[in-house]
Amino acid sequence: MPRDSYIISTDTIKEPPTGILRSLKFLGPGFILSASIVGSGELIATTALGAKAGFAAFWVIILSCLIKVTIQLEFGKHTIQTGETVMQAFRKLPGTKNGKGKWAVILVFILTLLKNVQLGGILGGSALILEMLFPSIPLEVHVVFTALIAVAFIYKGWYSVIENLSLLMTMLFTILTLTCLYYVRFTPYAFGINEVLTGMRFDLHGQLLIIALGAFGITGVASDEILAYTYWCLEKGYAAYTGPKENTPQWINRAKGWTRVMYLDASVAMIIYTVVTAAFYLLGASVLNKQGLVPDDTQMVPTLAGIYTSSLGPNAENIFLTGAFFVLFSSVFATLAYWSRLFSDIAGEFRWIDFYNVNQRKKSIKLITVLFPAIWILAFLFIKLPVMMIISGGIVGAVLLILVALAALHFRYKRKQLIPSTTIYDISLWVSVIAVMAIAIYSLAKIF
Repeated sequence: MPRDSYIISTDTIKEPPTGILRSLKFLGPGFILSASIVGSGELIATTALGAKAGFAAFWVIILSCLIKVTIQLEFGKHTIQTGETVMQAFRKLPGTKNGKGKWAVILVFILTLLKNVQLGGILGGSALILEMLFPSIPLEVHVVFTALIAVAFIYKGWYSVIENLSLLMTMLFTILTLTCLYYVRFTPYAFGINEVLTGMRFDLHGQLLIIALGAFGITGVASDEILAYTYWCLEKGYAAYTGPKENTPQWINRAKGWTRVMYLDASVAMIIYTVVTAAFYLLGASVLNKQGLVPDDTQMVPTLAGIYTSSLGPNAENIFLTGAFFVLFSSVFATLAYWSRLFSDIAGEFRWIDFYNVNQRKKSIKLITVLFPAIWILAFLFIKLPVMMIISGGIVGAVLLILVALAALHFRYKRKQLIPSTTIYDISLWVSVIAVMAIAIYSLAKIF
């Protein structure tokens, strides 16, 4: 296998489907992201922002979901055309003559390490839900149990079981959330279109700006999900099906075909998580804000459960808790699966392992699979402020998003592309990059 190859070979080649109906059978990477996206950002950060800001910050959530997808597509397109992992691609970013883009690899390494606090908050949120379901068991036991389940399934390679179960529960929880939003109209917390439209005014300041930045960094396709998408495009389809890069009509046609499927995959996923994110925000802005309630660290789960019981009745609490657990757990599971690949990729760039050696890579993935959950357990048990921990991760994600946006431009204009881009695509990419840069830099300047 060539040194620049990860898992792609002639054995993985498949011809792309024609037509939307046949293409739907090959949707997958985007749905894996959806199962993780509809998690901590939506359930906690988005709802908290709605509870604090009312309808005023609705535009942040909508913009966050819509503007990042073209950057995600550029990363996916680059992966299909090159077969590179994301850290191999970042190594080739502009930089010093000897190290080239190694600075970018180091920056991703540092920023992702900082997000351990966020993952500790997500893991702790899952444990808090279990504590409400099984109050006789200590919280510490729930935290360790949740982490061990994620470790066991990834260590053994039983991805499909958790992926399918998490996807099913996320879908059911989505239906529950949309049902809850519908029945709010029959409660004292009903709202109308005029209130929603007030949320499209660009006017935030102070503490709301900090929460909005955290929500912007963690909702929709966050920087983590954009980077993770490249690994799933390699391991679960489009790049592997295209095969090793060749400047031949056959390869170009396959690359174009699988790129079209990827566009459909990302677009369908975007519609799903945008609708769900908007629903979470509107529930927070209507039910919680009107009661003066905010899901804080000590009462996070009961406050969130109150959204559903207020509109669907007290019997909805256990249904909410079960769905919410799987939604948060899917974020833990998906992140651990992604981090085990990302940090192994980084270790390869640092020459700590030979990333192209299958045995070394597998050992690295297993080691990381055990190491990070232990850090997440300690982070939560030491801090025990899940909302703050998750919001802080969103702020780190907003910083990382700046690097991701700049890398997308480099892929588009500085790396040789055999698949041409349309004018509409290029305009969308520039709009995405400018919006991400402007919002992230402006918000960070206001905070610091």
